[in-house]
Amino acid sequence: MNADSLKMASLLTEQRNPRSMNIDRMTTREILALIHSEDYNAFRAVDDQIGNIEKAVEWTVEAFRNKGRLIYVGAGTSGRLGVLDAAECPPTFSSPPDMVQGVIAGGWEALRRAVERAEDFPEHGAEEMRQRNVAFNDVVAGIAASSTTPFVVGALHEAHARGAKTVFITCNPNQDTVPEADAVITLPVGPEVVTGSTRMKAATATKLVLNMITTTAMIRIGKVYQNLMVDLTATNRKLEDRSRRIIVALTDLSYEEADALVKKANGRLKTALVMHYCGMEREEAENHIQEKKGRIQDIIAIRS
Repeated sequence: MNADSLKMASLLTEQRNPRSMNIDRMTTREILALIHSEDYNAFRAVDDQIGNIEKAVEWTVEAFRNKGRLIYVGAGTSGRLGVLDAAECPPTFSSPPDMVQGVIAGGWEALRRAVERAEDFPEHGAEEMRQRNVAFNDVVAGIAASSTTPFVVGALHEAHARGAKTVFITCNPNQDTVPEADAVITLPVGPEVVTGSTRMKAATATKLVLNMITTTAMIRIGKVYQNLMVDLTATNRKLEDRSRRIIVALTDLSYEEADALVKKANGRLKTALVMHYCGMEREEAENHIQEKKGRIQDIIAIRS
C-alpha cells in the first residue's frame, strides 16, 4: 500500500462503521432503522459549526451586496449538491442565475453519470475559476467530503490567489490537506453505513449547510419579508396565486383587491407591498426599494 493509499485509508469517511458490519444479513426493517438512526449524526455534526457557517454567510451577504457571487465547487455527490443548491435559488428567491453558481468536476455530463477521473486534476479546478473571472468580491465554497479532492483543492487555491473569500466544507477533521480557506466547515458525521458511501450521511450534512448559507444570505439581503418569499415576479399561475395570497396575508385587502394591486405593480410583489403600505405609485415604490437595496422591511418600518 503506497503513501496515498495509506492516507486515504485513514480518512474518517473511509472507515468501517461497527454498527453496520452485519448489514448484509439484516432484514429490510433492520437496515432502514439503522440507516435512519445513523442519519441523526448528520444533524449533530452541524451543531458545532454554526460559527464557521456564520462567517460564510456574512461573506456571502457582502459579496451579494457588491455584485459578487457565491460559487460552489465539488466533484461527484458534493458537486451535484452545489449545483442543486445553486439551481434552486432563482426560482425560490428570484435571484439572477449567475448569483449562486455550482461547478462540478466533469461538467454537466457529471450531473447524470460519473465521469472517470474528472476530480483528479487540480489544474482543471483552477481553470474553472479563471474562466469565471473569480475576484475579490466573490465567495468560493469548495465541497469535498474526503477533504482530498484535487479538483476542489486546485479551485480554492486559484480563488484564494485571486482575492476571493474561500470556504472549505468537509467531513474529515484534522486533515493536513485542507487547501487555502478563510473558513473551514467540518462535519464529522462518522463512518457511513456502507463504507465510503458519502452520498449518505456526509451528503445529508453538506446539504443542510448549503441550505443554511444561501437561505440565510437571501434573507439578509431582503429576499424574505417576515417568513414569506416576497422577491418574486408573478410569471406563471402558481406565482400569480402566491403573490395574491401573500398580499392578503400581510394586508387587509381581499384576493380581488390584491390581484388588482399586483397587476398595477407589473407583477412585482415587493413593489405592490410598498405601494400599498406607503401610498406610492409604482415608479416611486421601485425607486425606494432600490435605495434600500431590496429590503422592503426597512421602508415599511419607516413609512407605515
